[in-house]
Amino acid sequence: MHNLAKPKAKSASSGAMTSLKIVESYLAENSTESLTSDPASNDLLKIIKLNMEAKIQNLEETLNKVLSENEAQKIAFSAGLLASGSGHTGPVDYRKTLEYKKVFSNIGNAYDPDTGVFTAPVKGVYYFRFYAHSHAGIKMAVSLLKNGQIQGSVFSWMPVTNGNASNGVVLTLEPGDRVYTQLWENTWVYDDEASYTSFSGFMIFPL
Repeated sequence: MHNLAKPKAKSASSGAMTSLKIVESYLAENSTESLTSDPASNDLLKIIKLNMEAKIQNLEETLNKVLSENEAQKIAFSAGLLASGSGHTGPVDYRKTLEYKKVFSNIGNAYDPDTGVFTAPVKGVYYFRFYAHSHAGIKMAVSLLKNGQIQGSVFSWMPVTNGNASNGVVLTLEPGDRVYTQLWENTWVYDDEASYTSFSGFMIFPL
């Protein structure tokens, strides 16, 4: 009689499939004999086969779900302020949300270049970083906000030469939370094809 012991496998799914093949092979080779001489054993093997088929189906469904969730949780973006050309943005008499038009990457499509807003698709811990550039004699102030609350800022007060500043934060976000940057009133920010002024972020891990 064939050995029905489950062989060692690298995964639960491959192990279950290997065992199922052994049972199927036994039934195919001994179906006539089993049905006539040992119907109880034959019925048991059929039950084992059905159970293994159900387990394999459950494992495949679980695997597909995990793969789908992992794909949905790939979230990262990076964008420069100006899509082309060069120049200053500002000054304005209000805090202006900056719209970063030159999109380098937008995995998950959580960043909207039309509004400059990143909207969290899933709960998780996220990292954001922003850079701002100013020319000599120009005031520059930019803040990063989460749902209207300032989380970090950069500032340059009329430097003798060009000024650069950057800041970064780690935030816990709920689905629908909005993260963006704003230029302070009566200040300027400069950008050109080198993308001195930029905004980037990605999810570190889900919660």
